[in-house]
Amino acid sequence: MLMSLTLKAWLSLRTCWWVTKMTEQIARKVPQIRFHGFFNEWKEEQLENKVEFFSGLTYSPSNVQKGVGTFVLRSSNVKNGEIIDADNVYVDSEIVNCKKVEVGDIAVVVRNGSRSLIGKHAQIKKEMVDTVIGAFMTGIKSQRPDFITALLDTAQFSSEIAKNLGATINQITTGAFREMCFNFTEDKEEIKIGTYFKNLDQVIELHQQKHKKLITLKKAMLQKMFPQNGATSPEIRFKGFEDSWKIKKLKDISKRAQGNDGRMSLPTLTISAARGWLDQRERFFDNIAGSEQKNYTLLKKGELSYNKGNSKTAKFGVVFELTNFSEALVPRVYHSFKILHNNSASFIEYLFHTKIPDNELSKLISSGARMDGLLNISFSDFIEIPVLIPEPEEQQKIGNYFRKLDTLISQQATQLKKLKQIKAACLEKMFV
Repeated sequence: MLMSLTLKAWLSLRTCWWVTKMTEQIARKVPQIRFHGFFNEWKEEQLENKVEFFSGLTYSPSNVQKGVGTFVLRSSNVKNGEIIDADNVYVDSEIVNCKKVEVGDIAVVVRNGSRSLIGKHAQIKKEMVDTVIGAFMTGIKSQRPDFITALLDTAQFSSEIAKNLGATINQITTGAFREMCFNFTEDKEEIKIGTYFKNLDQVIELHQQKHKKLITLKKAMLQKMFPQNGATSPEIRFKGFEDSWKIKKLKDISKRAQGNDGRMSLPTLTISAARGWLDQRERFFDNIAGSEQKNYTLLKKGELSYNKGNSKTAKFGVVFELTNFSEALVPRVYHSFKILHNNSASFIEYLFHTKIPDNELSKLISSGARMDGLLNISFSDFIEIPVLIPEPEEQQKIGNYFRKLDTLISQQATQLKKLKQIKAACLEKMFV
């Protein structure tokens, strides 16, 4: 039932579970938000009085076996509060001299090359046969693992880690971990709190998986709905389209967009390879155009820009259509253009997302990226590149399909962000 709840329905359940105490709690150690029926103060105790700690396995490279033996959980196997498969390590079972993990155990990273990863943790949520934790992790057993997992998600735990990190080695010792102090309540309240966060984590995980599946679907369809490896038609097509795609130069279906009409109050945008068009104030916390803004290009909705910036995710730059503003000012260094003759701007954007044009763009680079990260590709050369395209009607259908898919991905990302914000707020208000 819970897994099918919409975000709106989930939020409405709060009124059934919570009584909000909005006045400041100075003298009494109680959280701002509590379940009905709980009034007692919370009490501070060392963590070692509430849980059982166990150590991980120390092993040498000679003990490692390929795909067989005892599975050793390491930092790479912990991501977003979940246990995942990632560069899995197996060792000879004969050398194992530590406890094997059980459902409910919590694995915590206590030593790592990156300080930011210290304290990363995940609960064992399903049976894992013949599995241990590595030496750079500490295990926790508790009668109320869901509550302890939520406690380790709080800012209090992050603060304790910061206080106890080694000066030269990125680690928290077992002794320091054991002596960390937190506030605890009676068993029944801890169970309710733990169950609440367990359910909330399930909803977050559901949305994360849906978001991931949509991104995977988009990646697959970009390969299947555009011709690959010299083919002249794609693997998947909309019904009614059978003609081969034709090679045209970009200049045959587009025209340069340049200059502006002097309005400097329009939104001033920049292109992020990962996120598309962004207001400069959102990305850089200010409008960084300065006096150069008078030379920016006036771009209208439905027109495109090629950001020839070199980056890890876009070695040969990216193309985006302006869809979220009716008009905007964009950097003159972008190659901005409009699509003609009923061809689809959205189709052209997603054609560039496939990376198929990268082969042609690579031929235009006379030298590497400049000091500002821009590739040495002129507009006159850019507009000459050949592109394989279908008739305008098929372009429109393909462009519309991917635009709707991107909308779904964006909506799912927004839902996920809201859920994480809810969790962060609850962690702050439901713990002392």
